[in-house]
Amino acid sequence: MSHIAMIPARMGSQRLPKKNLALLDGVPLIVHAIRKCHAAGLFDEVWVNSEHPDFGPIAEAEGARFHRRPEHLGDNNATSEQFVAEFLETHPCEVVYQVHSIAPLLTADELRGFVAEMRSGRHDALMSVVEENLECVFRGEPVNFTFSEKTNSQDLTPVQRIVWAVTAWRRDRYLEAVRTGACATYAGRIGYYPVGRMAGHVIKTQEDLDLAAAVQAARRSRGGASS
Repeated sequence: MSHIAMIPARMGSQRLPKKNLALLDGVPLIVHAIRKCHAAGLFDEVWVNSEHPDFGPIAEAEGARFHRRPEHLGDNNATSEQFVAEFLETHPCEVVYQVHSIAPLLTADELRGFVAEMRSGRHDALMSVVEENLECVFRGEPVNFTFSEKTNSQDLTPVQRIVWAVTAWRRDRYLEAVRTGACATYAGRIGYYPVGRMAGHVIKTQEDLDLAAAVQAARRSRGGASS
């Protein structure tokens, strides 16, 4: 069965209007995501998933397919569990990879590594995480250190922050959880795949977009990887 990429692209957004169409290096974020999925070279199909028809021609022009979800699954009240389930009910596959266009600094190489980990068969759900080698507290209590001594940051056990740049789910396990009323996002055997700190940078505001543009410019100047 197939491994497919699904790029969610809601037209509405509150802090940065039409953020999926916002330009980074002169190219819309949604197009960066489609091209990255193609560059990874590991997906049987690449889909754009939106409630708005304007994304259809964009997907087609970039060699992707378009899934138009019901309009109510594109409003501010819709959850990712709802639109992922609706997509999976329509498209049989073994694994779906949700690749977020608003995390444009995730590289194709990181995406390849993530897919390889999911293909290992060890996970029903795989989350992209950024590992934080810093002292972290929760409700005033230490998580990965102790108040009884000062530890060098490089010696700390890193805290893993789920960043949603890319997430994978086995279709059958996800839909089984939906049917039984369980939380599908975290159903079954969960794995965590570390990505670079910048891969976890999510575009929600103009400031976020400006920072992503600066990072891209820095990567180009030193001949590094881009999105």
